[in-house]
Amino acid sequence: MTDSTRVIVAICTFRRNEPLRRLLTAVERNAARLDDGVEVGVVVVDDNPGGEAAEVCDEFADHFALGLHYRRSGKGNISVARNLALETALPLADWVAMTDDDCVPVDDWLSQYLDAQKRWDCDCVTGPCFLVPAPGSPRWLTDQPFLDDAQLRFDDGEPMELAATNNSLFSASYFRDRPQLRFEPELGVVGGEDMVFFRPAVRDGLSVRFVADAIVHGHESAARCTFGYQIRSRFWIGNTEWVTNRFLGEATRPWWALRALKLYALAATRPVRQVARRGRPQFRYALASAARATGMLAGALGVRVRHH
Repeated sequence: MTDSTRVIVAICTFRRNEPLRRLLTAVERNAARLDDGVEVGVVVVDDNPGGEAAEVCDEFADHFALGLHYRRSGKGNISVARNLALETALPLADWVAMTDDDCVPVDDWLSQYLDAQKRWDCDCVTGPCFLVPAPGSPRWLTDQPFLDDAQLRFDDGEPMELAATNNSLFSASYFRDRPQLRFEPELGVVGGEDMVFFRPAVRDGLSVRFVADAIVHGHESAARCTFGYQIRSRFWIGNTEWVTNRFLGEATRPWWALRALKLYALAATRPVRQVARRGRPQFRYALASAARATGMLAGALGVRVRHH
């Protein structure tokens, strides 16, 4: 043990070598801005069966005070990969930061988190992810709320009942002492594993605060900036909402059916409401909202959609 504060950034990656390289470069910039009493390391879990991310990790092997620890999962299951990241990071760290391989944190991301944790004396801090469309994306993608509707947006310091796996920092000792709090493999191919990880932890006493300036930017690929993808994504989001809430025991089928019907009604009337406010009708977003409601109903009927 040393007197320094040890922070391990845990990353799971799948077929995104260039985004991973960009992310590791950003983590390196973060580490350079921290006080001398803070040491940073990285854990990368490669979910590629062929271990394609190893070459990127080799480039950064000696760039961090606590090293870069490469592990291969290759299971195609994000929960298995995240649990391997935790298994590797928890013994090495006082604090574990998590983000996704297509995200890029601002340069004071870690310092924002460490300062906020001291200020509020909490076990976990989480922040926003602002999605960035691929160059040349259609205008409707940003004119309509496709990139904002599923993001965490709260006041600075607000207590939370969940945190985001694409942008959070939490106490390593809290989860070392509670080995039962891990990502659920059953959800690793359908989604919702992040909520099922954090929600029971909050029930168990994990204190979470929102840090508005601890920002990561999620870079959307060109393939994700098409209308077809947005429809499929909203269907999957609705389906995952049902699966997650059912897994947590927080919803019944009749309640969920009513929620889906309400969303259908909002989707159907959105163009009229938009025009009444002198805005554009947003037909695409209305259709995407209807797809989300359909995903909810499909979940209630027993359909589970694999993660896109």
